[in-house]
Amino acid sequence: MQPQNLHPAARQPSWINYWGWGSGDMLGAGAQAVITGWLFYFFTTFCGLSAVDAGLILGLPRLLEAITCPLIGYVSDNLRHTWVGRKIGRRKLFLLITIPLLPSFALIFRTGHTFTYYLLAFIFFELLYTMFLIPWETLAAEMTKDYKEKARFAGARMIVAQSSAILASYLPTLLISQFGGKDSPDTFFWMAAIFGGIFSLVVLIVVLTTWERPYGPREQAVLSQTYGGFRLRAALLIPVRMFRDLFSTLKIRAFRQHLSIYLGGYLSQDIFNSAFPFFVATVLMGATLAISQLMTVMYVAQLVSVMVAIQIVIRTGPVLAYRLAGALFGAALLLYLAFYLARPEGFAERFAALGAHLFGALNPAGPGFSPGLAFWLFVPIVLAGLGRGTLNFVPWSVYNYLPDVDEAVTGQRREGIFAGVMTLVRKLAQSAAIMASGWIIDLGGYVKTQPGEVVVQTPAAIQTVTLLMVGGPLLMLLLGALASWKFRLNASTHAVLVHEVERLRNGATEAETPENRRIVEDLTGWPYDRLWGRGSGHAADSTLHTPSPATPRTPS
Repeated sequence: MQPQNLHPAARQPSWINYWGWGSGDMLGAGAQAVITGWLFYFFTTFCGLSAVDAGLILGLPRLLEAITCPLIGYVSDNLRHTWVGRKIGRRKLFLLITIPLLPSFALIFRTGHTFTYYLLAFIFFELLYTMFLIPWETLAAEMTKDYKEKARFAGARMIVAQSSAILASYLPTLLISQFGGKDSPDTFFWMAAIFGGIFSLVVLIVVLTTWERPYGPREQAVLSQTYGGFRLRAALLIPVRMFRDLFSTLKIRAFRQHLSIYLGGYLSQDIFNSAFPFFVATVLMGATLAISQLMTVMYVAQLVSVMVAIQIVIRTGPVLAYRLAGALFGAALLLYLAFYLARPEGFAERFAALGAHLFGALNPAGPGFSPGLAFWLFVPIVLAGLGRGTLNFVPWSVYNYLPDVDEAVTGQRREGIFAGVMTLVRKLAQSAAIMASGWIIDLGGYVKTQPGEVVVQTPAAIQTVTLLMVGGPLLMLLLGALASWKFRLNASTHAVLVHEVERLRNGATEAETPENRRIVEDLTGWPYDRLWGRGSGHAADSTLHTPSPATPRTPS
């Protein structure tokens, strides 16, 4: 029997596919924008939790994902060889499961509950988030092999991501007047409820506008003999093979370099996001409304940054874009440090006089106009946004090319396991960053507050928040910049890689030219004569089904 979900091998993506797939980052980035931008602040301000407790709630679920992230990636790769994978889709099966459950996001933002309630609610949502994120991330890499098309998929994704972040930052401003004033927890509940409904809608859009990698003729030959042949012994070996594949990804040089670049850019933002609301509240002397408006400005700048970064990555590659982004974000952090050290005279009074109208500082005809106030309010946050947008875009643009590098080494297409490893490493590192940030803020003497309560923080607590917000991201950016120094994946080297993969698929054992050999060996970290599974120990096979001895065990 033939599989039911075959697609044309050379199917061309259109704008509907770019934006349909990209809309998924309304969940991918939208949820993270709410979680990293508001949840820590919500727990410590409205739920009576300490900074340490809030950090534990945000961090502990990531430990469980040491299993769930690679497991979902591995299983979604190998569901290809099962009846349900062929009938529904090995990626789309996971997406469909999440659609009715995603509105549960709002349950996290309810006050009056215990530490255990918040922990379990967050664990449940993080599981749903992972079930969507990893299969979804593979689809762009599966739908095309073209460098520019992959960059367009990543660009559409990041434009949606930044738009969702703008919504996450600005929704509190819109809801404040409707639900109890500027410091009401209801603001956050309704924000999460709106997002929960949007999440379900965008997952449905993704399902309807994407396709999975088509079956090649060799794989169809395997399927004709394995259809329905689920084997219990192979299924029981899934954990062993999963962790084998998990660690095998680290043998790819470009992937190791990419992880360092990825973590440098994202961890710098995690630390900044954890500390920034406290910095605004204690150093800039603003409340929830001010935090919301400043974050909105930052996310608008991130959206502009992504649009520019798409062209830079297509024309020159990701490294230049990454370094420019790091420089812009670093400049913003140094300006915030300068503000803390200088404490411009009269700033707090002029800031308070603006009330709910921060943009009044930019209006020469208005009573709140002040060039100095406008500079400190908007220049650092705009610079931060311009840097952060590109820092977000570059790693996920590069991800779309990594399965091609892996295919040269193993002869397999393992988009799922790579997405699983990236998400796992990201979440573990993020949890460590958030828990460490909470511990440092608490250690510095920051006093948790209740709604409507005014607490004057000690100078030591304010200094701790500032040094964390500035020093932590700068260190991460430096590490990422160092890792980018020898990263060589760009449009020209990717084209050489794809060409050599086609030659390997057709039985080649030597590179076409010495230059091609050098490029492929630099990207993979493997000698050419050990590529295509000859030295990696990962020749293509089926995990859940084992073909008959006469069936070729070669990749599709």
